Amino acid sequence: MSENSKIKNAKTEAKTEAPEPVKDNDQVTIETGAEGDVADQIVKQINGDGEGVPPIPEELSLLPLRDTVIFPVLVAPIAVGRDNSVKLVDEAVAGGNRIIAVSAMRDSSVENPTAKDIYPIGVAVVVRMMAKSTDGIRMIVQGVSRIQIQQVLEEEPYLKARVKVIDPIPVAPEDAVEIEALRRSIGDLFRKIVQLSAQMPDELTSLTTSVDDPGVMTDLVAAHMPVEAAAKQEILEKIDLKERMTALLTIMTKELQVLELGSKLQSQVSSEMGKTQRDYYLREQLKAIQKELGEGDERGEELDELRKKIEAAGLPEDALKEANRELDRLQRMSPGAPEYTTARSYVDWMAALPWAISTPDNLDIPEVKKVLDSDHYGLEKVKDRILEYLSVRKFKSEGDLRQPILCLVGPPGVGKTSLGKSIAKAMGKKFVRISLGGVHDESEIRGHRRTYIGALPGQIIQGLKRAETNNPLFMLDEIDKVNSDFRGDPSSALLEVLDPEQNTTFRDNYLDVNFDLSKVLFVTTANMLDTIQPALRDRMEIIELSGYTEEEKVEIAKRHLIPKQVGEHGLTAEQLRFTEDGVKAVVRGYTREAGVRNLEREMATICRKATRAFAEGRTEPVVVDKARVEEYLGSPRFEYEEIAERTEQPGVVTGLVWTPVGGDVVFIEASRMNGGHGLQLTGQLGDVMKESAQTALSYVRAHAAALGVKPDFYEKSDLHIHVPAGGVPKDGPSAGVTMTSAIASLLSGRPIKPALAMTGEVTLSGKVLPVGGIKEKVLAARRAGIKTVILPERNRKDLMEDIPAELRKDMTFIFAKNVQDVIDNALQPMDAKLKGKGKDKKNGHAKLKTSESAPPSPDAVANVPYNA
Repeated sequence: MSENSKIKNAKTEAKTEAPEPVKDNDQVTIETGAEGDVADQIVKQINGDGEGVPPIPEELSLLPLRDTVIFPVLVAPIAVGRDNSVKLVDEAVAGGNRIIAVSAMRDSSVENPTAKDIYPIGVAVVVRMMAKSTDGIRMIVQGVSRIQIQQVLEEEPYLKARVKVIDPIPVAPEDAVEIEALRRSIGDLFRKIVQLSAQMPDELTSLTTSVDDPGVMTDLVAAHMPVEAAAKQEILEKIDLKERMTALLTIMTKELQVLELGSKLQSQVSSEMGKTQRDYYLREQLKAIQKELGEGDERGEELDELRKKIEAAGLPEDALKEANRELDRLQRMSPGAPEYTTARSYVDWMAALPWAISTPDNLDIPEVKKVLDSDHYGLEKVKDRILEYLSVRKFKSEGDLRQPILCLVGPPGVGKTSLGKSIAKAMGKKFVRISLGGVHDESEIRGHRRTYIGALPGQIIQGLKRAETNNPLFMLDEIDKVNSDFRGDPSSALLEVLDPEQNTTFRDNYLDVNFDLSKVLFVTTANMLDTIQPALRDRMEIIELSGYTEEEKVEIAKRHLIPKQVGEHGLTAEQLRFTEDGVKAVVRGYTREAGVRNLEREMATICRKATRAFAEGRTEPVVVDKARVEEYLGSPRFEYEEIAERTEQPGVVTGLVWTPVGGDVVFIEASRMNGGHGLQLTGQLGDVMKESAQTALSYVRAHAAALGVKPDFYEKSDLHIHVPAGGVPKDGPSAGVTMTSAIASLLSGRPIKPALAMTGEVTLSGKVLPVGGIKEKVLAARRAGIKTVILPERNRKDLMEDIPAELRKDMTFIFAKNVQDVIDNALQPMDAKLKGKGKDKKNGHAKLKTSESAPPSPDAVANVPYNA
């Protein structure tokens, strides 16, 4: 059946089944059935065949109409049910005056309309026929002319108003052509609307051809348009014919576009329904054929179940097309075919992935902060970043929001992985973790193509399937330990995964369709950044987690490590209790690390020994104080006196270094022997560190007199510089000041000051350049009991930004601009009487200890120590 036939049939049904007017006590309704008869009456009236119209009085009874607009010349049936409206019609007809005024209501919900509730422009109508029934009055009226309501004279028992007839404005001769063009356009559009609208009978198409007057035709077309009453009222209030026709043409154009779009959509739906019915019929036939072949219904039920899973998975259009194609292929394939298992596995994966399943995020910022603080002590930077992200999510509820891709960089044991779990728990997300350590196959990320036996999707897609949601927190652990070989570079494959501009269309080799990863919150961890590919590092937001201070370790032990180990060893807090001194003794004497893993192991050792004591019959609680720690763990492995002992003789200086597992202290030793022009370097030093030693020696030779060294020392002596722990590779320029100080101390015979360490790069001209890792180095110095630290002047800002004030308060920091500042502040004075004095006669100024309220001026002498 064609589309036009469908519309005509619908119109015929609409015409033959037109409902009767329904009575409503407080409503005036218009019944617009029998359009063919009405059209004939209209034509007769226009041609002068109808009854004559009496003159319109100045005062008329006013009948409000609900959701209805009457136009001049329009013949329309009206059902009147409201009591005051019935009385209005009765008195008007009984008085011999069949003309009344009608006007549309502004708000159809008003029960008892007054003068302010109706439009000021209405129509005077003449009552042609009237019949009473049990539910009110039914009558047929015909519009006479437009009127303007000038004043409402009465409101009870019904409205009565003074009106003024609005005469039509004559058409100017110069507008005649334009009026004719508008009339033809309205006629053409109206015929198209009648053809497309199922509610308008085809007889109305003759309305525009039977009426010659453009003003009358405009009013009649406007009256029969299926638009809201407000739009019709707008046409009624246009007195100028050209403006009225233009406004009507605009409304008709919009309505025609709506009808054409609706017809197109209906055609598409009908076509889809036809295709669905055809597929169903063919599928039923296929089931019957399979049954005849003896394949049974079990396989058919299995495939139907797969089809239902695919339909319920919410796949995107391209993925759905690929899944249905593979499922159709599977349906035609024999279960014994070699490719049957591969195709079945692929369809199972497509149906199992969370294409449209998301979990709501917890956007209660104080609650999230409370959870993060309860799980981890410190780590403020990463906590603040998560809270900032959730704050943005809370206020940006619409549109796409780019997920942050965080990279937590820090030494082992600082809580990077456990922090990811804590973030997922606080945000209400599912947690997925994969370890990238040692991964060297690109297929681990992108998956294998289905042509390979045993092919599977990559770890990213597998993780999302395990999470059963498309917005989990996905942790990529140890991203700095990814390797590459002949099987590909996993780091390059991760570029697409960790790029917000690309991961919306991530394409796994196994699925071979796009999967949107933009809703996944990726968190990566690393111990160092140097081994991460630069392009990959650029895609991540780096958050550095430095080592813990002694105070933080004590607090972490009390809050987390001790309760955890006590519980794991079957004890209670009443049976095993740690004192403050006991915890500090473990931290200071048995661990010297950036993280807390070794600290947890020592706590576990204490708990094991306490458990054994209870197992052997002990009944009294165990109080772990300093003495008990030494009893259980033995003598302390680290002591502060080590630095004083090793640096008490000239030529030994304590340096600060950065390692992937945090900061550390090293001792650089210089020795002198008979010979000439010789420099020996040991300790498995790298090229940069060897060059720093050469630079240090050259500077001392060039400034021997100023340093109190004999100028000819190099002619008669060989020098040997050694960095202990020779099994550990060492490199970098930051030991320059340390080597220079060691050589100067050796040759001048001036020992280094006690509890002092330094770091900084030295140039040949004696400048001290800034170095990295200041926070890690300062924390290492603090752990080792260092009280004075010499830093490059240009690292002052790093110290102030990265080291909290409470950690600086019991340490002295000296900022050096050149080597002479380092020598003057690091080496003990030549005169023994000056040792321990606050006055250094060589450089002529006192060492100051400044308070927080009065920090030193930036213009002060560079080697003035800073004590925060």
